[in-house]
This record gives sequence, structure tokens and C-alpha cells, in this order.
Amino acid sequence: MAITDLERYAHLSAQDIDNLGHELDLIRRDIETSRGRSDANYIHRTIAAQRTLDAVARLVIAASGHRAGWLTGVAGLALAKSIENMEIGHNVGHGQWDWMNDPEVHSRSWEWDMAGVSRQWRYSHNFRHHMFTNVVGMDDDIGFGVLRVTRDEQWRPRFLLQPLQHLLLATTFEWGIALHGFYAERDRHSDEAGRKAEKRALIAKIARQTGKDYLLFPALSGRRWLRTLTANAAANALRNLWAHAVIFCGHFPDGAEKFTPAVLEHETGSEWYLRQLLGSANFEAGPVLAFLSGNLCHQIEHHLFPDLPSNRYAEIAVRVRALCEKYDLPYTTGPLAGQYLLALRTIHKLALPDRFLSATSDDAPETASECRFAPAPSTGPVTGIRRGLRTALRELPVPRRTGRVTPAGERR
Repeated sequence: MAITDLERYAHLSAQDIDNLGHELDLIRRDIETSRGRSDANYIHRTIAAQRTLDAVARLVIAASGHRAGWLTGVAGLALAKSIENMEIGHNVGHGQWDWMNDPEVHSRSWEWDMAGVSRQWRYSHNFRHHMFTNVVGMDDDIGFGVLRVTRDEQWRPRFLLQPLQHLLLATTFEWGIALHGFYAERDRHSDEAGRKAEKRALIAKIARQTGKDYLLFPALSGRRWLRTLTANAAANALRNLWAHAVIFCGHFPDGAEKFTPAVLEHETGSEWYLRQLLGSANFEAGPVLAFLSGNLCHQIEHHLFPDLPSNRYAEIAVRVRALCEKYDLPYTTGPLAGQYLLALRTIHKLALPDRFLSATSDDAPETASECRFAPAPSTGPVTGIRRGLRTALRELPVPRRTGRVTPAGERR
């Protein structure tokens, strides 16, 4: 099922893993010591541009009497909301800009433009998800409590509906995130008063958000209130769909591995790094697409360094990729559409009972363990060249319906 022996699965020795961790620590130190005015200017410019776009889009929606104007306003507002949620809200919430000591962009003061309470999300996401990434039974983001995305979760009849549940989650993603954060934060409280306080905080935030988008701005539009109401609903839905696609591409395509709680026993910092690297996936993006995704096209780098500024992920990625080459580790990436289709395949496939699935639970694209490999040394017996996980996956035979055998890990 999920990975229990990280060292064996990665085909690295304990010393290799320790060395990898030291080299990743060096990357962190280099970025931390080089943070400065250009980074601060980046986030302030981004906030200013996002607020300007939001205001202009709302004016276009309210003032235009034509369908083209409405569509333009909706697209602009959806874009502004996506930038606020992903490049600003998500990354500020991670503390990426706390080093500036600027109260406007500090993780404890930023409240993002969506239904969830930032404080509740920070616990469920920053701690539960990033500390226990892809550890079955501990990371609630594995399927978000709604979808079965690994065979480590026992099949139940309700999963037959998960293709439809997935569509519902995609269109209402901000509400799923809101409830996800609320339940995680609520369960931390042992007293009823604390749980009720969390519920009141969520209700108050929902009231502010719905009041702003579905009461205040429509009312300000006068006779065109319905156009504004539908435009805001459409922009929120588009933002939800985009955020959902980006998140699923980083967590559920082939190669984003799952782990058992056993890997946490005496886990070192270097082993935590390795788990993040193996449990995350990127998608290919140029500067514009990277910005629109909150730089989460670099999900691997984000999981390695969640509190480093997102505008530095592209340069970090060059060094991380070089380390993957050095230690013969896979660097899971692919086109955006391809990564999303792989995630969709997993969601639809695992809606079925295991008896209808062909691959074993140790050697499936979405669920793998160290049992897929025979024990092997990490270096060649004569050359001393490292034989790591990437080579092991490439050499692993995978039977196809044609009867031919192809190397595992190659995208077809």
C-alpha cells in the first residue's frame, strides 16, 4: 500500500538522505540571506495590481450594458480573485512575507477574499498538511475527506458517486476549503465554548463574504443589480475551478506518493525533505501561468520551502532539479492538462471497488510502496554510480495489454 520504508523506496542510503537534506538546507539559507527590497517590491506591486484589477472589473460589470462588457468584467474579476487567493492570500498565509515585519502582509493579519477563515485554514493547511504531507490518516488533504485517491482508503459504496462529488467540489472549492479548515480547528478544542467560537468565526466570515458579493455590490449597481449578482457568482465559480485544478495537479497525479505513519517515527529533517519531494508534483508553466497559479506550478519547491517567497521558486527549482539529477530521484512534472487528467483518472478509477482494478496495491500509478522493488544496492557493484529511485522506476517492468513491457514512470 503506501510507503513504509522511505530509505528503501528512494533507493538511497541514510547518508545519501542526510547529504540531500544538507544541500536543501543550503538552498534555504541562500534564499533567506538574499531576500530584500526586490522581493518586498514584488509583493506590494502584486497587491496593488490585484486591487486595481478588482476595482476596474467591478466598474465594468456595473457600468456596461452589453454582454461583451459583462463577460470582460467577469473574466477580470475572476482573475483578480484568483490572484488574491493564490499568489497573495495563500502565500502570505504561509508566512512567506513575515520577514518584512509589515502588518499588511503578515500571516497573522491577512484575511483573504474567500469564505474560509484564514486563521482556521493556517492550522489545517500549514500544519496538518505541510507537516504530515501525504501521510495516510494524518494529512486530511488526501482526498479532502471526500474523494478516494489512494487504495489505502477502504472502498465504500458511496465512492461510486465520487466523479460527481469531484465536480461539486470543484465548483464550490472555496466552501470546501472553509469547512475543511473549520473542522480541523474545531477539533483542536476540548471544550464546547472553543468549538462554538470557531463556528461563530466561520459564520461571521461567510456573512461578510456573501454580503459583499451578493448584497453590497449588487445594491450599488442599482437597476443592474442582477447583472452584478450573476457576475460575482460566475467569477467566484471560475476562481474555484482554477484553484481546484492547480491544487489537484500538485497533489494527485501519478508520482505524488503516499506514506504510512511509520515514516514519521524518528523522522529527521532530511527525511522530511525527501517525503515532500516524493509526495508533490509540478506542472510546466511560463512566467504568466506561474503567476496565475500562485507559483504553485512549483508545488515541489513549495512543499520543500513553504515559507520562502513564491517569486523565488523558479530559481529554487533549477537547484532542486539538479539535486534530483545528482541523487537519481524523480522530479515529477508535466503539462498542466496532462497532470490534471492523471488526477481525474485516479478519481474515476478509484470510484470502483479494488476487484475491478488491474495493478497491485503496491505498484499502481496512484498508490505504491517499497514492495514494488526487490532489494537492491544503491550503487553499482563496479562503477560506483548511484542507482536511485528514478533509475529503479525506469527499469521496473510494467505489463501492457499488448503484451509488451515498458519502463515504469514514462508518460505515454
